[in-house]
Amino acid sequence: MNIVITGASSGVGFEAALEFILKNDNRVVALARSEDKLQRLFDIGTSLNPDCTIYPIKFDIVHDDYITELLPFVESHIGTVDVLINNAGSLINKPFEELTQIDFAEMLQINLLGHVKMIQHMLPFMSAGSHILNIGSMGGFQGSIKFPGLAAYSASKAALHTLTECLAFELESRQIKVNCLALGSAQTEMLEKAFPDYESPVMAYEMGKYIADFALTGHKFFNGKILPVAVTNP
Repeated sequence: MNIVITGASSGVGFEAALEFILKNDNRVVALARSEDKLQRLFDIGTSLNPDCTIYPIKFDIVHDDYITELLPFVESHIGTVDVLINNAGSLINKPFEELTQIDFAEMLQINLLGHVKMIQHMLPFMSAGSHILNIGSMGGFQGSIKFPGLAAYSASKAALHTLTECLAFELESRQIKVNCLALGSAQTEMLEKAFPDYESPVMAYEMGKYIADFALTGHKFFNGKILPVAVTNP
């Protein structure tokens, strides 16, 4: 499988990328903003599987140039994309009264519009049977518990959920499936930032493995679904 995954330098994205790397038949383009953390992913991945094919790329999905940087690389190194995982994200934890329009704009840029750009630029490499997997949040899932301070973050994730449903219908004729996993708590840097005193019963590597497995098989059973993946919420 040819896999492109964003936000691969830490948390569940890092762990999902490792899962893909362990299998020799996968070619993984791993994107993130941190070159040092991507190098760590490369070092660990190649030590676990010296025969793996991983291409770590320092790339900002919001601000960097897709046309001159990412597209030529994807075309020359993997040619086609079977799985696109939109995992990159950011979080602002601030009381609603203190949130600015810039805060909301930042959340929408990173958690929605960056993924819009990625999907638009990767679609020409995708064919029938491909899978686009968006990583959402229980914070944006209808009827779930909401927490103080996360209004901007949760609103941006809810927008990503709706985008998933829209794209699944729009890409149906091309037989490209689109799904979203609305993640609950997993022990990551982002969770620690949002809830410093909470410890999740789910480890990042466990959630990463679930994401990797679903990315490879979930589209055989689901399309246009926002699936809650939560044992507990803080």
